[in-house]
Amino acid sequence: MPDRIVLDGVPVDPITEAEVVARVRAALDQGEGGRIVTPNVDILRRARMDAEVRAYLDDATLVVADGTPLVWASRLAGTPLPERVTGSDLIWSLSTGLGADGRSVYLLGGEPEDPGWVDGAGRAAARLAAACPGLRIAGWRSPEYGFEEDPYLVASVCREVIEAKPDLVYVGVGFPKQEWLVSLLRPELPFTWFLGCGAAINFVAGDRERAPEWMQKSGLEWAHRLGNEPRRLASRYLRHDAPYALRLLASNAVRR
Repeated sequence: MPDRIVLDGVPVDPITEAEVVARVRAALDQGEGGRIVTPNVDILRRARMDAEVRAYLDDATLVVADGTPLVWASRLAGTPLPERVTGSDLIWSLSTGLGADGRSVYLLGGEPEDPGWVDGAGRAAARLAAACPGLRIAGWRSPEYGFEEDPYLVASVCREVIEAKPDLVYVGVGFPKQEWLVSLLRPELPFTWFLGCGAAINFVAGDRERAPEWMQKSGLEWAHRLGNEPRRLASRYLRHDAPYALRLLASNAVRR
């Protein structure tokens, strides 16, 4: 593995999406589990102030940049990351790779079940299974909103995942809740890989629309999300993340 690149005190692995998939497949072949964290600007900013967030990053086996400004900052510093690696892309590429090996995944997240409507994780699991030959679905669950406040529901969620013994778990219940869940599950599943994947399960299920490819490549995916969820995201993106991103870019340019 190449040396990590440090961005605002956070070490990031300078590897491509294909290399992440290869690393996970090789580790599983050797009976090794792990954890992938995909920080964006918001997570990087929060890691400066929140010891719990920083602990999730420190615990990760792989840390890859899910944010174009992080890639830009690395280039300005003269230590370029090869590409942006997102959870929304990894859910497809990892599933394809694990399918080739006949391995299993568990999906935890997505829209909870409504009467007469399969939950988001179930619909996403069906789409992944159809698109990735050989992939085994160990299970899925879309926890109820607010489940983290009920110890019995948390225990139920964890028990189902542990009993399924998947090779890889996609946890898409939002940051930092998803990383908190991963930290609960990892000691019980030492040979399993975990990916906190944000809205990726919703994208696969078709419950949310991802930004057009040109917006993803130009670093404008945040604008698409802001347009879809202005009340929830406006304060975070405009008051906190945007100024932090500008400072990050400027400081890395000066450092070089």
